[in-house]
Amino acid sequence: MKLRLSLLVFLSTTIMNLSAQPKFGQNSIGIFENHGDIGEVKHKGFVNFDPIDQSYLIGASGSNMWFGSDEFHYVWSSIQGDFIARAEFEFIGTGVDPHRKMGWTVRNNLSTGSPMVHAVVHGDGLTDLQYRATQHAETEQITMHSNGVNVIQLERRGNTYIMSAGYHGDTLQSVQLDLDLKNEVYIGLALCSHNTDVIERAIVKNVRIIKPVAPDYTPYQDYIGSHLEVMDIDTKTRRILMSSKHSIQAPNWTTDGKQLIYNSNGYLYYYNLQDGSVSQMNTGFADQNNNDHVLSFDGSQMAISHYVTEEDRASTIYVLPTSGSDQPQRITKPNVGHSFLHGWSTDHQYIVFTGQRDDQWNIFKVNVKTGEEIQLTHEPTLDDGPEYTPDGEYIYFNSTRSGMMKIWRMKDDGSEQEQITFDDQYNDWFAHPSPDGKWIVLLSYHTDVEPDQHPFYQHCVLRMMPASGGTPEIIAYIYGGQGSINVPSWSPDSKRIAFVTNSDF
Repeated sequence: MKLRLSLLVFLSTTIMNLSAQPKFGQNSIGIFENHGDIGEVKHKGFVNFDPIDQSYLIGASGSNMWFGSDEFHYVWSSIQGDFIARAEFEFIGTGVDPHRKMGWTVRNNLSTGSPMVHAVVHGDGLTDLQYRATQHAETEQITMHSNGVNVIQLERRGNTYIMSAGYHGDTLQSVQLDLDLKNEVYIGLALCSHNTDVIERAIVKNVRIIKPVAPDYTPYQDYIGSHLEVMDIDTKTRRILMSSKHSIQAPNWTTDGKQLIYNSNGYLYYYNLQDGSVSQMNTGFADQNNNDHVLSFDGSQMAISHYVTEEDRASTIYVLPTSGSDQPQRITKPNVGHSFLHGWSTDHQYIVFTGQRDDQWNIFKVNVKTGEEIQLTHEPTLDDGPEYTPDGEYIYFNSTRSGMMKIWRMKDDGSEQEQITFDDQYNDWFAHPSPDGKWIVLLSYHTDVEPDQHPFYQHCVLRMMPASGGTPEIIAYIYGGQGSINVPSWSPDSKRIAFVTNSDF
């Protein structure tokens, strides 16, 4: 039995390593298959991919992307079925023609008159969804904005194309159309100078082409792949560190800044930030770990939430050294209900968690040495996601007690409970204070998701707010949700965060 288990662990870890680090060759264009000019352009276009920040520099000529034919430079991949394409676009310089265009285009073929959908912003700020229904037909458009955007998303759901756009940090606004293109199409970045005599340039960053989950998938049974990402808080630049066909979830940053720890298929894994290698943490018998795992403030211990088969798969909290252990120490008592871990006290004496007790979900803390539980909230609604501030003064958590899921905080003893986020556009989960105590990062779902739910595979956003209070600002648009940022995910220097996004590879 031990041999069989060891073989399974070896195979799992090997698969992780095979897909660990994005591979970019010398002539790589990142996630795309190829590039080239569409139409008879006067000056040849180009693309340069920067593997460090994973951005694209594009240069292009071309008379127009309009009427019955197009001229532009195209950086493309082929794709089948539904997709979500998102990126941030920026023209370089003031430009020559105010109608220069950049954005996403999806096409049946690579000819100049292909049926297509363009989601573009012009040099003068005009933003529109353009389309050509048949080969060489006249182009039509749905105008969206007149003041410019830098985030453009183009999504296909069957024959429906949805363009969402806005300035980075805004809630994206959307328009859509129905158009019958082929199931297998080209999708990619487009740039047109709108002047045959010049080459315009643009920088495109945070580029993602996502294959969403099937509409009829079964939650917690059907999974798609994952990207392990980090983002620089100052520049909002994101990098994919690792892609896996497995469902990976909830990265922690170790206190020495050298590794991330994430969970997958019941196990915990280390990701080495220097060389991209992956290795498995020894958690002994605890082989059904969920995505609630948290390092102590000094980094010496790891608390985990493991499903105990013999107790109706109750989520149960254990503690072990960060280096791993054959025998994790059980903290919460048997047969009391689910206990979903979220944080440590700064003195390492208590673990704070969401507990299911008497068919209600409230916040508790438990003494690591004695197992004594102290109930901190007493609400009939859902309280979840408790986490201590670095000074130990407050515990942040999320609660539906006001009708929506919003961020709250309280003192360490449960007193002075107060609501922190108030806007009605989002349901907010999992507030993570930065190590320097200045910021709070959280995950926000749109209101089409029920307040007490935090499902996988949704359009959602990461937001940040000052610890002193204020309205959260969007820092990232993601396809993810459950498992994206359930646990403390800040780098030790408070300059970066780690999170998971999803795509079906």
